[in-house]
Amino acid sequence: MSRIRVGVIGAGMISQVEHIPNLLRLGDLFEVVGVADPSRISRQFVTDTHGVPGFETPEQLFDQRLDAVVIGSPDPLHYEQVLAALARGLHVFCEKPLCYSPAEIADIIAARYSTGKVVQVGYMKRFDPSYRLALESLPGAAGTLRSVSVEVNDPDAWPFIAHQRYKRGGDIPKELIATAIAKQRQQVERAVGMPLTDLAFRGFTGAYSSALIHDVNAVHGLLDALEVPDGEIVGAQIFANGDGGQGAVKLLGGQALWTMTHLTVPKLADYKERITLFFDDASLELEFPSPWLNHHPTRLTVKTSDGHTLSTRDLRAGYAEAFVEELRGFRGAIVNGDPVLNPPEHAARDQALLVGLTRRHLSNSPS
Repeated sequence: MSRIRVGVIGAGMISQVEHIPNLLRLGDLFEVVGVADPSRISRQFVTDTHGVPGFETPEQLFDQRLDAVVIGSPDPLHYEQVLAALARGLHVFCEKPLCYSPAEIADIIAARYSTGKVVQVGYMKRFDPSYRLALESLPGAAGTLRSVSVEVNDPDAWPFIAHQRYKRGGDIPKELIATAIAKQRQQVERAVGMPLTDLAFRGFTGAYSSALIHDVNAVHGLLDALEVPDGEIVGAQIFANGDGGQGAVKLLGGQALWTMTHLTVPKLADYKERITLFFDDASLELEFPSPWLNHHPTRLTVKTSDGHTLSTRDLRAGYAEAFVEELRGFRGAIVNGDPVLNPPEHAARDQALLVGLTRRHLSNSPS
C-alpha cells in the first residue's frame, strides 16, 4: 500500500486548520479523497481552498474508494461514525473524546477486534517530541514521586487561528443540530449514570472531556513510565459555569497526589498549560504552547539539586509537529503493523477517570 486513501468526516475547525492541511502536506503517504460535512459553506470552502471534493453525508463519502477515515466531527457523533467506518472495513483515526462512556468505547474495541482494523484516538501530545523525551528523562522513580500537577488556562482557539484559512459554516439544518444535542445529552447521562445538573453536563462535556482529557492522557503515559498504578479520586469540582474543571487523585496509597485544573478564560488572549512532576529531590515540567500554534516546541525542564546547588536543564528534542506525527503514526500502524500509540483502551481509561471526577463533583454538590 503506497498511499492511504483517506476521507475526512467533519469540515470544522480541527479539520480545516489541522487535519486536512497536514494530510495534504503528507501527500506521499496519504491521498485525501474527500470531506463530508452537512454544511455546504464549510465543505465548499475546503474544496475551494484545498481542492478536496465535498460530500454532504458520511455515507456518500463511504461510497468512495477508501482505506481509512479521519473523524473530526462533533463529539456526540463519534460513536456511530467510528462503528459505521469499521463496518465498512476502514481504518479509523478519531478525534478525542472517542466517546463519553467507557461502555461505548468497549463496543468500538469489540468492532475493532472483529474487523482487524486500526483505531487510533487523536491524543497528539503523545507524539510531541518533548513529551517523548520526557518519558526518557524522568528524574525520579515511583518510590520518590510526591506530586503531579496540571494547570491550564485557555482562551480557546480564537487568538491562535486568526492567521489561518478557516471558515465557519452556519448553514447546518436546525434538525441536525437538535438531533446531535439530544444524542449528546443521552450519551452523557448514560456515561455518568447519575442525575445531571446543567453545570455538571457543561463541565463534563467541556472542561473535562474536551479540554482536560489531553492532560489526563498525557499524565497516564508518564505514570505508566514510572510504573505507578491508577489512583483513587479524592476530590473534584466543576466551576465557572462549566468552563472550569478540577480534580484530585491520590496515588500510591497517599504517597503522592495528582491535582489538575483547567479553566477557559474566554476574553484573555493567553494560554498556559503545564504538567509538573515533583520527586524527593527533582522535578520535571512540560510547558505546552497552544496546540493551534504548529512547530512551537514544548518546553521541557528538569531541575535537580546537589545540596544547595540547583541545576536546571532545558531539553529540546526538535520541532516536529505533533499533529503531523500522529498521522505518520496512524499510517505506520496500518502499513507496517506498528503499535497503535493511542488505542481505544487508553480512551476508555481516560474517560473512566473523567466520569469518576464528574460523579465526585455531583456527590459533593448540594441537591
